[in-house]
Amino acid sequence: MDLSGKRLVVTGGAGFVGSHLADRLTTDNDVFVVDDCSNGKREFVPEQATFYEGDLTEPAVVADAITPDTDAVFHFAAAKAVNTDHPRRQFEDNTAMTYNVLERMDETDVGRLIYTSSSTVYGEAPRPTPEDFAPLEPISPYGASKLAEEGLVSTYAHSHGIQAWVFRFANVVGPRLRGAVIPDFIDKLRENPDRLVILGDGRQEKSYMHVSECLDAMCFVVREADDDLNVLNLGTRTTTSVDRIAAIVSEELGLEPTYEYTGGERGWTGDVPRMRLSVEKLAGLGWESSQSSDDAVRQAACELIE
Repeated sequence: MDLSGKRLVVTGGAGFVGSHLADRLTTDNDVFVVDDCSNGKREFVPEQATFYEGDLTEPAVVADAITPDTDAVFHFAAAKAVNTDHPRRQFEDNTAMTYNVLERMDETDVGRLIYTSSSTVYGEAPRPTPEDFAPLEPISPYGASKLAEEGLVSTYAHSHGIQAWVFRFANVVGPRLRGAVIPDFIDKLRENPDRLVILGDGRQEKSYMHVSECLDAMCFVVREADDDLNVLNLGTRTTTSVDRIAAIVSEELGLEPTYEYTGGERGWTGDVPRMRLSVEKLAGLGWESSQSSDDAVRQAACELIE
């Protein structure tokens, strides 16, 4: 699909990845952003975009956002906290938002959906994990909601004529990131430069991808992959440990703190301690990340510190 000269809806477009996408899409398109700002900020939305503040669990809000002249929907909205205090509400809200979006697209004959899923659908799987790994066994309500939403997207792709691209993200980092390990470490070290409390044992190791490369990959795949349902991992071939992230953030702040650990192999209930996605399918289409996981972490740390 060509991403120019279109009317595009971005749900969750005031959030971290969604707002960066909206920045990019407004160059050549008419972009409509809808977000309740529970995870994002109004000031993240580009001035060129039309912004509508609303809750996508309400069908009336979705009806206002997705109109018959919409060419494609980028569905990024979600309750994202993996260690939420309200797991049932998170599951119900996420699946309701996605079902509302798909029903409205079906009603209005809007035929293209780009959906952001997550590596959490795999649970604790062998690494690197390919897209066809099974069975998918998420270990958090967030991962369970993403897997359920993928099922809904698959249903509408195969039975209702909606072409869909589903992206299973690694850990995406960069400017505007909140509620994640890099900004958490920055905040902690600014409060106490001599001591850094690290959740778990510090040996958790995952793949990190900078948001600019994440969007490059997404836009490339939407242009190049043309199946009814396109499911791809987005990530890097390398991983970074939590201890290494602590070292990078400390270096960029010019500090040498003492580390203290809360203990255990997980940072929280539902945390997948080790994750690396297979990116062979993405590479087969012709796209590979130019950064290592460490590179992405360092760039994001510098940007967030600034």
